[in-house]
Amino acid sequence: MAVMRDNIFRTALAGMVVMAAMAAACTDGKKGGKEEPAMEKHQQQMSETYVDTMVLHQTEFNRQIVCNGRLRARAKSELNFKVQGIVSELLVKEGQHIAKGDLIATLDKTDRQRDLEKAEHDLEKAKVELTDKLIGLGYNDVGEVPADVMKRAEVMSGYYSAKFQLQSARNALEECNLYAPFAGRVADLEARRYQKNDKVCTLIDDTSFEVELMILEAELPSVRVGQVVNVTPFVLDSLCCEGRVTEINPQVDDKGLVKVKARLSGKDTLPLLDGMNVRVVVENRMQNMFVVPKDAVVERDGYHVIFRLEEGRAVWTYVDVLHSNIGSYAITGCQRKETTIKEGNIVITSGNLNLADGTEVVINAN
Repeated sequence: MAVMRDNIFRTALAGMVVMAAMAAACTDGKKGGKEEPAMEKHQQQMSETYVDTMVLHQTEFNRQIVCNGRLRARAKSELNFKVQGIVSELLVKEGQHIAKGDLIATLDKTDRQRDLEKAEHDLEKAKVELTDKLIGLGYNDVGEVPADVMKRAEVMSGYYSAKFQLQSARNALEECNLYAPFAGRVADLEARRYQKNDKVCTLIDDTSFEVELMILEAELPSVRVGQVVNVTPFVLDSLCCEGRVTEINPQVDDKGLVKVKARLSGKDTLPLLDGMNVRVVVENRMQNMFVVPKDAVVERDGYHVIFRLEEGRAVWTYVDVLHSNIGSYAITGCQRKETTIKEGNIVITSGNLNLADGTEVVINAN
């Protein structure tokens, strides 16, 4: 009897194990049925190539020549005294803005003042000699003396020479004062009081600027007087000033470069300085060009290539780059590969680095 009960218990236990296993299998099957499509969908998304596109149209292209240049102030002059002497007064500071005619510095005037007093005394003495000469010639009234006679008397009496010496002494005294020839800002102040100085300072008119740049001989046909340039200081890359070409030097130097000058329009309060290094972009507007971003063009086998979008696939297309600027290319069909592009072509502009001809692509929803 006990044996029979033991067999029945074992049979029931085995049945329970089988049923539990079957239930677990059914549960796993249901889970797998739900997760498997989601996994496949994720893998499919990972394998798809997403791209951005643009429609190709003929438009205006800004051909750009990019080069380095240097700013030059409207006027700049090194100031010094015309005569030698010791500086007695210095009335300006470096960086100070002064008006035209302002006194900048003076020399010690002791010797020049003495020379002036002597010249005035010599002139008075010469006047007496002149009067004696005229009386000796029989002229008591100066107004009656003929012009030729008066001229000879002035020379013979030393009056003519004395007048000249007096004027020279006055000029020498005035040259002890240094005045500003134009309004501007004081720079490179070298003068010191109680010293002899060959140079006093530099005066810079920074109300407007021009830029000097050097272009390649091959680029010369693309530059003309009146052409627009954009100037950006290296230390202020957020600042862009517009100007126009004013001069083109008709000579090529030994490095194959041509000097060009352009005048900036409206300095106002812009923080520009004489001698500042700048990047200059010379623009030349060209019409009826197929223009694409630089990212749309890749290199394959030594050729430039774009990918056109046709029926959801990338189509490998060789092109020639006619012109370039900072961010764009002007392109046309490749002459050597005999390929063409046309108005309305859809060009892939991103995600093209690893594309091959015929790759299926998906356009970004953005």
